[in-house]
Amino acid sequence: MADPEVGGLGRLWAGWRMPYVSSVTEGPARGSDVANSSGDDPDCVFCRILQSGLPDEETLCVWRNDIAAVICNAYPYASGHVLAMPIRHIAVPEELSEEEGTELWRVMVDCVVAIRRAYKPEGVNVGANLGVAAGAGIPGHLHFHVLPRWVGDTNFMTTVAETRVLPEALSVTWARLREAWPRR
Repeated sequence: MADPEVGGLGRLWAGWRMPYVSSVTEGPARGSDVANSSGDDPDCVFCRILQSGLPDEETLCVWRNDIAAVICNAYPYASGHVLAMPIRHIAVPEELSEEEGTELWRVMVDCVVAIRRAYKPEGVNVGANLGVAAGAGIPGHLHFHVLPRWVGDTNFMTTVAETRVLPEALSVTWARLREAWPRR
């Protein structure tokens, strides 16, 4: 049964499809990872960055402590796009300890403050893609995207040429956010 159009988008309800969808995705989520007791994974790009011992300006780590970290997104949607994550290698939010959850939320708020100070955006997106089906490029290490937005910031290059135009180098983004970071 089809619903009438809502804002130009029609909906077709097909409740009979859920048994099929469920049968295809039963068992461990494809492309996902599970928490491991050691708290890190040598195959995880985030774990490698956070445990590399390299200077923050090389790893583009904006801020970190023993519980959480913020790094510049190597493939940003906009200048100022960062990733906030727990240090411990876990894939899903329900694996966060209470301390990790509290700290990660504080860090996301700090990201918003730093982005607003550094970029003066008209809005900010905060979100997570949990699992491959949700769009996670690195599904094994929980991370949240925080990025500035402006009215009209999507242009024809993204929609037609599948290319993003970024007005500054990642090293400049790192320096701007580091300078604007609320906690020292």
